[in-house]
Amino acid sequence: MSQQQPSFTREAPDDRRQSLIEATARCLARRGAAGVSVRSICTEAGVSPGLLRHYFTGVSEAIAEAYRWTGSCVAEALERAVDEAPPQPRARLLAYLTASFRAPIASTDLLSSWLGFWGMTRTDPMIAEVHSEIYRDFRTGIERLIADYRPDLPDTRLAAVALTALIDGLWLELSLGDAPFTPEEAEALAEMWLEKLLG
Repeated sequence: MSQQQPSFTREAPDDRRQSLIEATARCLARRGAAGVSVRSICTEAGVSPGLLRHYFTGVSEAIAEAYRWTGSCVAEALERAVDEAPPQPRARLLAYLTASFRAPIASTDLLSSWLGFWGMTRTDPMIAEVHSEIYRDFRTGIERLIADYRPDLPDTRLAAVALTALIDGLWLELSLGDAPFTPEEAEALAEMWLEKLLG
């Protein structure tokens, strides 16, 4: 019995590049860093194996771009939550903090990709740089919202660092599944921490 070959698709160059980025994130989520290769990415994207090197210098760059794209998707979800919140500064800050406890951010697929990215930050400078950008932007978002809520606060940096650590921990537990708390309880914890930190 002959094995059916995958059918390759023709798309605009930007669309092909984006499909490779998204395929890289899916491969990382399903297979982990060790299972991501030129062949696995291109098969996932439904394109010829030679196409990846047309858009990226190699797998490492494709993974870095997948991390950047995933980070931008998270940032868009956070901004959407803030935009949909009541206009009071405290409500907007809480919306930014608690958006991580619900879809699309609280997701096993996103967690799987994110863990792969995190694991590679120690060994790949390109991915480490993207990691720094993403976390800098997240903390900057928190700092900006803290400053709106508490303009009298002399230093927002450490409060943002503490809240980032709390959010990451709660998000990790929720995304793993079977967390010993609900998203609503995570939101209540974030609100309690916010009051303790900012008074």
